[in-house]
Amino acid sequence: MTPAVDWSAPWLQSLRAVAEPIHARIVAGGKVADAVNAGLAALQAQGRLKELAGWRFVPQAALPPSMAYEAFIRREHAVPTRCNLHDFFNAMVWLHYPQLKLQLNALQAQQIAQDGVGARRGPLRDAATLLDENGALLLAPPALEQALRLRDWQRLGIGLRQLWRQARLLPLGHALLEKLVQPRKSITAHVLCLPAAIADAEVDAALAGQCSAGWLAQKPFSPLPVLGVPGWWQGNEQVCFYDDPRVFRSARPHKPIQQKDGTAA
Repeated sequence: MTPAVDWSAPWLQSLRAVAEPIHARIVAGGKVADAVNAGLAALQAQGRLKELAGWRFVPQAALPPSMAYEAFIRREHAVPTRCNLHDFFNAMVWLHYPQLKLQLNALQAQQIAQDGVGARRGPLRDAATLLDENGALLLAPPALEQALRLRDWQRLGIGLRQLWRQARLLPLGHALLEKLVQPRKSITAHVLCLPAAIADAEVDAALAGQCSAGWLAQKPFSPLPVLGVPGWWQGNEQVCFYDDPRVFRSARPHKPIQQKDGTAA
């Protein structure tokens, strides 16, 4: 479990209250699955995470070599977990967004049951994997969402900077979180957007409800180099921070995304 995790980092604040004590158990010598199970039990004793009643985290060795990871999770209500930061952060996302994780697992397992495990995942499983590994959720006013979709980086980071006080960017991808342990400017999340007015307690259900198979298969993501988020990195208040085409790339031609009601976004 190296390198060390800086729990003061802004991208970890939505996870810190739950994740930091669990991480401390692991640093003290505990196995990741055991520490997570203890944390899960403590949260359920408080009446939280009812969605994960009967679920557990198990060592990676519990996954049969011949069985797909997502199919095992769906059948056994158990998440194979290695002793590394990648799987630790995966578990933390399970503890914070259980409805989203259950939805993504259901979509993956259903697709595997239908098509098997081939050389290619297909568009739905590709999108679900992308969100699971590298996703983030932006809860923001419409002007910020529009600037992100247009990749208008100067407007997003400088012109609309004060509007970020009304926004929240929540990391969802465990690979994204792992990469941010050693932050670098090029780290880019695949972002979904929901209205800023959604309350914290409603985020998980709202996001899980949005992630239908048809909608998610369109890969409705916007790329965002996350260290460009105001307050997330020293120096990004300067215009020149965003004037870096290797990181802040220009927009491609817009491809309309179909909403659940069939209209284009």
